[in-house]
Amino acid sequence: MGYKYYGNENYKLKPINKDFGFIKDLHHLYDLMSDIWCEYSCAPRMRKDWSKDNKTLGQCSITSFLIQDIYGGEVYGVLLPDGAYHCYNKVGDIVFDLTSEQFGDEKLTYDLSNPQYREEHFKSEEKYQRYLYLKEQLLKKAK
Repeated sequence: MGYKYYGNENYKLKPINKDFGFIKDLHHLYDLMSDIWCEYSCAPRMRKDWSKDNKTLGQCSITSFLIQDIYGGEVYGVLLPDGAYHCYNKVGDIVFDLTSEQFGDEKLTYDLSNPQYREEHFKSEEKYQRYLYLKEQLLKKAK
């Protein structure tokens, strides 16, 4: 399988959180998440456009904060024309965006100028519940 997410060439990260020690690397995490991302976990404003062909649509912030749980690091955002932020991760010197495929051929600028914080994002109970859903489903994959 060819991986197309941004930063996929730096896939050899290992989890620092022992609860997620079953994850081999970022490619393995992407494969696991591909079975989990769904219409329910998609941001509500984007659900009408979500499909299995565009499974990363509307999954960025909850996926990025879950990745932070697994690997540590920081979450940053690309400011989009509609005023929203598209979230991605930086772990050490590695910058990657597991949900970048939702933008097709559009190139985003990953400049690390907009740090994102879970406290702010999870003020939305709905978003927090979607994050918990992803986390729960991923932990089930360990069994």
